[in-house]
Amino acid sequence: MKIIADLQIHSSYSRATSNTINLDNLEKYARLKGLNLLGTGDITHPLWLRELKKELKEDGSGILKSSSGFNFVLQGEVSNIYSQNGKGRRVHNLILCRNFEIAEQIQEALKKKGRIDYDGRPIFGFSCPELVEMMKQIDEKIEIIPAHAWTPWFSLFGSMSGFDSVEECFKDQTKHIYAIETGLSSDPAMNWRLSQLDKYTLVSNSDAHSYWPWRLGREANVFDIDLDYDNLIEAIRKRKGFLYTIEVDPNYGKYHLDGHRACNVCMEPREALKNKDICPKCKRGLTIGVLHRVEELADREAGFKPKSAVPFKSLIPLSEILSFLLNTAVASKQIWQEYYKLLNSFNSEFNVLMDAKKEDLIKVTDEKIADAIIAVREGKVKIKPGYDGVYGQLIFDEKADNSNVAKSWHSAKSGQKSLSDF
Repeated sequence: MKIIADLQIHSSYSRATSNTINLDNLEKYARLKGLNLLGTGDITHPLWLRELKKELKEDGSGILKSSSGFNFVLQGEVSNIYSQNGKGRRVHNLILCRNFEIAEQIQEALKKKGRIDYDGRPIFGFSCPELVEMMKQIDEKIEIIPAHAWTPWFSLFGSMSGFDSVEECFKDQTKHIYAIETGLSSDPAMNWRLSQLDKYTLVSNSDAHSYWPWRLGREANVFDIDLDYDNLIEAIRKRKGFLYTIEVDPNYGKYHLDGHRACNVCMEPREALKNKDICPKCKRGLTIGVLHRVEELADREAGFKPKSAVPFKSLIPLSEILSFLLNTAVASKQIWQEYYKLLNSFNSEFNVLMDAKKEDLIKVTDEKIADAIIAVREGKVKIKPGYDGVYGQLIFDEKADNSNVAKSWHSAKSGQKSLSDF
């Protein structure tokens, strides 16, 4: 069974998230995206877990079902902030578990260390090894995965507070770490440059803070498994039935290059090093991005691929492509109309992005939109890199006048449903 899974999201109980996140909206837009397995987000928060218990049913498989049969797996994220070797550490860890009883035990264990009711991603002052040991004492099948492992501020390898190896971070509990999450600003090819990571499965998830399709499922994992919790964990730990990951181009991520957003300064790692990692405008420190950290830790040249590596496909969310070509906001009515027109013909966003043929696309959309979708699929677009919290920007053709696409779209008789119709 082909499973497309986004295993890390957040609920409305986490900071900086949409207050309209609920299971109905998550399921609706996951289906539109083409996902058929979704993490629940925020199992450590008492109120969200109460909602999950009310809305989802267990059948003993470790996969929970909505009333309409959509698949969820219990998932949360914990922020570990502590000191080690004279340096402040801030690492986020993804947690998966197999039933509500275990989720409640996780809550009880964490409550002995601090509050869990103020944020869906709670902060604790104990170390990553302590977290792993605590989880494994509850249930060996709880999976702990370092989240968005390269993000500067809160991650395993982050430039501001991270470590130089998995072993340095997790110490004697490294034996229980089987995977790391690459995050938006890196892709598997960047991670393959570190031989120390060959033994870890590389997973990709959205870390979505809303249910909109340009956030949900922007990164995902594709498995060929009979869906239950044990098979999912085996696929993660042993790569059995793990077909590929879906990635965004790492340049799209908002921490790919070094920079200083306040001064509109973005630099490649070598240029940043020449400036001693100092912003040339304000003379303050640059935010050191993911590529810089990869270069620091890599022991291989770019282009190397381990024999056991899980393949990947690079995509850009359809709404982002349409927003660029139609020159309007990603959440505008115009974008939704074109988005739904494509989905009405191809059933899901992933079908549009990965499978639809050009000759079929141009039957329902502008040819330049079809060309752009194919170009993204084939890796033939450029992206102005993201830095210091600024997302990357699409560049299909620096010389092209995309206003003609917008004019063509606006002049067409759409006859499409509006957002309110769905």
